[in-house]
Order: sequence, then structure tokens, then C-alpha cells
Amino acid sequence: MAIIDKGSGKDGFVPRTEFLPFSPPVIEKEEIEEVIDTLRSTWITTGPKTGLFEREFAQMFGAEAALGLNSCTAGMHVALAALGIGPGDEVITTPNTFCSTCNVIEHVGATPVLVDVERDTMNIDPSKIEAAITSKTRCLLPVHYSGHPVELDTINAIAQKHGLFVVEDAAHPVSATYKGKYIGSSSNPTAFSFYATKNLTTGEGGMLTGTAEFIAKAKVVSLHGMSREAYSRYDKAGSWKYDVGFAGFKYNMTDAAAAMGIWQLRHLARNQARRREIVERYNAALGGSEFFETPTERPEVRSSWHLYVLRLNLETLTIDRDVFIEELKARNIGSSVHYIPIHMHSYYRNKYGYKPEDFPIAYSNYLRMISIPMNVKITNDEVDDVVAALFDIAEKFKR
Repeated sequence: MAIIDKGSGKDGFVPRTEFLPFSPPVIEKEEIEEVIDTLRSTWITTGPKTGLFEREFAQMFGAEAALGLNSCTAGMHVALAALGIGPGDEVITTPNTFCSTCNVIEHVGATPVLVDVERDTMNIDPSKIEAAITSKTRCLLPVHYSGHPVELDTINAIAQKHGLFVVEDAAHPVSATYKGKYIGSSSNPTAFSFYATKNLTTGEGGMLTGTAEFIAKAKVVSLHGMSREAYSRYDKAGSWKYDVGFAGFKYNMTDAAAAMGIWQLRHLARNQARRREIVERYNAALGGSEFFETPTERPEVRSSWHLYVLRLNLETLTIDRDVFIEELKARNIGSSVHYIPIHMHSYYRNKYGYKPEDFPIAYSNYLRMISIPMNVKITNDEVDDVVAALFDIAEKFKR
């Protein structure tokens, strides 16, 4: 264990001997046993366990209906396609997100329109959305960055005023609430991620929530446009007949993945409580430091704390963020950056002529952000190791 001493820097620092991963998955015996049970059954693709996972997910988060898919990306793509978003349409979203958010807009032939982010949450800034709306705008696609919900009331009001759809990118906020209501409980199509690093994982996977009518349509879109899924065709009571009414996709979740998800969901409340303990420990140690800016949680929300995104106060340091990450690695601390803004990727930069300063808040925050280890496997001593390493680097390279 490293010794935390904010004042002494490297003089009070004892480095770790083993590397601390940024965000390893947490898989327990119940998940393993459920997957084994699936593998021993007669059904491993979309079937009864996917259906159970969908029902339990919808019930837990107050969604009218839910559809298990193979990724959050699939959920957003299906949602846009099911809403009829296509060539000639514009979809407003944020530059501070993973590339899939904009990629799916491109996939349906629409144009992504970026709006800069709020200074504190780094979510899309609702006050800047209306200025980006044109006669071609059909949809708003906000991202609940790091698990902190966006200002949904304002965004929904803007959408209603202008006759727009809202599709929520909920890759991060499973279990998060906005004004006492779970993300995913509204009628907005909302896509969740169950990637390996997420708070709830199925290895790869996702869930789309929404109204029962919309999810029924999305289900057809997600599986080749077929009127019947395999389980309803090959089960004893099923029929081999089906129709294809839409040129759909192959995005269905498997029962093997859903088997993991069932128990990940049942363990979620306990795991979320541990995440909050870790956040409180980080905040207590790092809050108020001249070197660091800790993440925000507004009073009206309860974040899922998928990420703990620390921002460096670069004016206090002689090194930049990239060197700081290398220094963490040298001290056996894993970290990451979430995210390289959309407008800085060559595809979007070249196609739309973006410059880094086009979205100054997203860009300036990108230059100083580091996601530090945040997962329920991490111990209090390991949290202290991270904090000690952060202060050791800051003291070593302070101005």
C-alpha cells in the first residue's frame, strides 16, 4: 500500500509492485453457473433467458418494455431506423462521446450535428441545442456521460417544441436517476451498454427500452426484419412460417449473454453501493486540491458513477495529460481517457471540416481529463494507492 501524504509528494510515496487495472470485469459464481446451465440446455441463442433478462431489466428500472441486443450501438442504430431517421435528416448530439454515437447516425444516412458540452457535467449543453436546430433536424441524441444524467426535462421540452424525437445514449448510466426516476423509465428509446467494462456486463451486449409499441417494432428491425424470432419458430409450439417486412439487422442478444446479465442485474444494487463508497473516498482525498478537479454530481441526479473522470489543473503542472498518464503507468496505475472528441477523429474532421476549437469546452476538457481506476474489485488500500500516485506525480511536476 502507498502512503498518502498530500504535502510530501515523492518523499512519502511507496510505489505499487503490481499493476492496478483501470476497470476489470466482475464475474461471480452465480453468473458462471447460469452460463453453464445455458450451455447444457437445448437453447443458447435468443430464447427464454433473454426474455427473462428483458423482463427483469424493465421491471427494475420502470421501463414499459425492453429488448436485449448485442450492444448499445445496436440499440441506437435500431432506434434511429425504427423511427425512420434517414438520408437528408439531421441528428443533434455531443462531441464528448464514443464514436459509436455518431457512427449510427451515419449508418442510417443522416447527418450528425454536434453541440458543445456543459462545463461541469461534460454532458450536452441544452442551452445551445436550439441554435443548432434546422428544418432538417429530426432527433436529439443526448449522452449521459460517465453515468451522470443529462438535463432531460429541458431536452424533452425542446424536442416537444420542435417536433423532434429523443433517443438516449445510456451506455453509462445503468441505475442512474434523474429527479427520482431511473434512466430508461421514460418513453424515449434508451440504449444501454453491457460491454466488459460497464457497471453491468454480459461481455458484449446491450438493452433498448421504450414503449411496448416501439419495442415491438424495434424487435423486428433488430432481427433481419423477420416477423418471428427463432425461439418462436423452433419451439414445439412454434411455426416455421415467417415474413420479412423490413431490411433489418442481426443484433439479437444470446441466452448465453443474458445468463450473465440476469445475475449482474441482481448484484447491481450491491455493486452500485460499493461504487459510491469508492467515489466518496476519492472525493475526500482529491477534493479541494490545487492540482485536480473532481467530477460533479448535481443535486437532482444520482449518477451511476460508471467513470471517475478527474481533470488536471494544467496551469499548476509542468507536464500535460499524456505525460501524466505515462507517469501513472510507471507507478503501476492503469487509467484511460473518455473520450477523444468526435470532431477530432479523422473521419468526422475530414468530412465536416471540424477544427479542435469548434467545440471549445469539449476540447479543453479533453486535454486535461483522466479516468482513474473505478470498479467494485478495487479495495480501499488500492484507492489510496491511486491517490498517492496522483499526488506524487503532481508534486514532482508542479510549477
